[in-house]
Amino acid sequence: MGSTVCAAVASDRATELVAAVDPHHEGIDLHLVARGANVPPLTVAGGAEAFERAGVDVVVDFTRLEAARDNLAWAAEHGVHAVVGTTGFDDDDHERFRSTFTDSNCLIAPNFAIGAVLMMRFAELAAPHFDTAEVIEYHHDAKVDAPSGTAMLTVERLAAASDEWADDPTESEVVEHARGGKGPGGIPVHSVRMRGMVAHQEVLLGATGQTLSIRHDSYDRDSFMPGVLVGVKKVADLPGLTVGLDTALGL
Repeated sequence: MGSTVCAAVASDRATELVAAVDPHHEGIDLHLVARGANVPPLTVAGGAEAFERAGVDVVVDFTRLEAARDNLAWAAEHGVHAVVGTTGFDDDDHERFRSTFTDSNCLIAPNFAIGAVLMMRFAELAAPHFDTAEVIEYHHDAKVDAPSGTAMLTVERLAAASDEWADDPTESEVVEHARGGKGPGGIPVHSVRMRGMVAHQEVLLGATGQTLSIRHDSYDRDSFMPGVLVGVKKVADLPGLTVGLDTALGL
């Protein structure tokens, strides 16, 4: 994901790629490994001090949870805006980011695919008109957390949009957790991890005599890049902590 982000930033006329950090690939010429031909020759650094030397305005973080916590602490301390695609942050993390990002801003988006953001918004609008809902998310077999951040945010928004969900009629599960995990509002969430997939999600809503299915599919990491660039360009105008890409998109 890092090389794809670098290629997108380098290719956009409104942004400039000035540094890249990955302790596992320190010393590599990014131009040789990035997917975008427009990436300039740039040596990958091993630590955040490279950002300080380059005088960055915005850092983009697609890492793992513990690394992201350290990276965001650095960004807040140095007054650098952060755009974050790492998932798994909890309420305590969000509260800490709200208190530390005072001289710069932080945008955390569980999903940067604009279609996925619209999927969540459409589901939220539909929720008050249905009695039951379930969320099924599908990801590649290298994803380490489940459910995905997108699925959890979707369920939270469904539950906030309506509190009149029918009870689950299941009395006996032949296989434990066959009905999935229960999110806010008791809405079931199901996670699939399978080779060949990238990132996909379906929201199923049902009422008497009808169902509504809202689905989004990402087939390539490039699908996230337009949203990442929106975040990079808009984060300076989003005070403090913002969770979700909706505000940046004007939704």
